[in-house]
Amino acid sequence: MNLRTLLRGTGVAIVTPFNDDETVDFESLGKLIDFTIGNGVEYIVSLGTTGETPTLDKQEKLEIAHYTFEKVNGRAPVVVGIGGNNTKEVVKAVQEFPLEKAAAILSAAPYYNKPSQEGLFQHYKAIAEAAPRPVILYNVPGRTGRNMEASTTLKLAHEVNNIAGIKEAGNSVSQCMQILKERPADFLVVSGDDDLVLPELAAGIDGVISVAANCFPKNFSAMVRAGLSGDFKKAVELNNPLIEAYNLLFAENNPAGVKAFLYELGLIKNVVRLPVVPLSKGVHDKVKTYLQQ
Repeated sequence: MNLRTLLRGTGVAIVTPFNDDETVDFESLGKLIDFTIGNGVEYIVSLGTTGETPTLDKQEKLEIAHYTFEKVNGRAPVVVGIGGNNTKEVVKAVQEFPLEKAAAILSAAPYYNKPSQEGLFQHYKAIAEAAPRPVILYNVPGRTGRNMEASTTLKLAHEVNNIAGIKEAGNSVSQCMQILKERPADFLVVSGDDDLVLPELAAGIDGVISVAANCFPKNFSAMVRAGLSGDFKKAVELNNPLIEAYNLLFAENNPAGVKAFLYELGLIKNVVRLPVVPLSKGVHDKVKTYLQQ
């Protein structure tokens, strides 16, 4: 089964819950996995940047991956995030990480280095050639400082065998449409911008890897399925009440926003690791008000 079929719909970029002492809270992670799968998300994305991977050590990442595979237990595909701005280290990680049960690898574009388009192409080519599972590109210029242009994505899609899709979070429906227009038939295109999912579904994307699906898995995944089936009247009805939530989720920082929502829903403790801090009281109060309404 190709990834366009396997990963059609909503993937949740799952947070890493922490205890008060900032150790990984596996009990809450288990609850969150059950909550999201039970409410209709199609797959789990473990160790994405929403999981605060820049502040997790290697041992923690291994333990989280093993726990996630065990807890999901075949109920849904699992995609594992392995990215970074040191190509050699990412290549080493994809070779050494336990990926036998992974559907794919999601690899965020290098941050800070700001490579040229050719640099991005060579970075991903090196990862794809070393990776034992299909690689999903992740373009997120708001965090990396460099946009991967549609032409680069399409070059990777057409020329590099193990590149199987992209999470496109360029905050541009136009760029997304360009990729969709010229992609290979089996190339997965999912959104990484929760607030743009609805128009991008109309443009032909295969789904989304979502932050909002942590806290609104039922309505969000139902909205995506409605869009995928062409029922945009229903999709709009489901999306409209979530618009304010999208703004609150990203008002200050991700995952501080989503962790505040999950805390208020009674699923996790409101603990993040520095340099991320919890939401300010003003925004957190708006989260509470939103959920009460």
